[in-house]
Amino acid sequence: MRPTKVLFVCIGNSCRSQMAEALARALASDVIAPSSAGLSPLGFIAAPTLAVLQERGAGADGQYSKSLPEANADGAEMVINMSGHPIDRLFTGSEARMENWDIADPYGEDLELYRRIRDEIEEHLKHLAARLRRKRRPTRKH
Repeated sequence: MRPTKVLFVCIGNSCRSQMAEALARALASDVIAPSSAGLSPLGFIAAPTLAVLQERGAGADGQYSKSLPEANADGAEMVINMSGHPIDRLFTGSEARMENWDIADPYGEDLELYRRIRDEIEEHLKHLAARLRRKRRPTRKH
């Protein structure tokens, strides 16, 4: 089975959604084909985001800050909203499953907050990957 196409969305696509994309690629590429976008992309990935990802050995090579249309949001099978805003209306007609993660925006804050946010996202990702892996398992008939 192919991985689920998961789109991670935040405001600027500079911190949280970039972390989620890179960490998903590093931790769960067997079940998640990640991408990310911002409601109002800043056009760059924040330096502390890259620093805390590097601490985990998760690179952001090839990633860049982009909008929903640039991220081909229509192709997503699952959308993880970390923006704190309702975005369901942006996906009207889409069959993508929507999930909201309540994760604070570290933009402009100290490195320690970026680390805490990274760790929080990593925990959410581990749970998501476990759910997706369980769905893949063939059921045994006795």
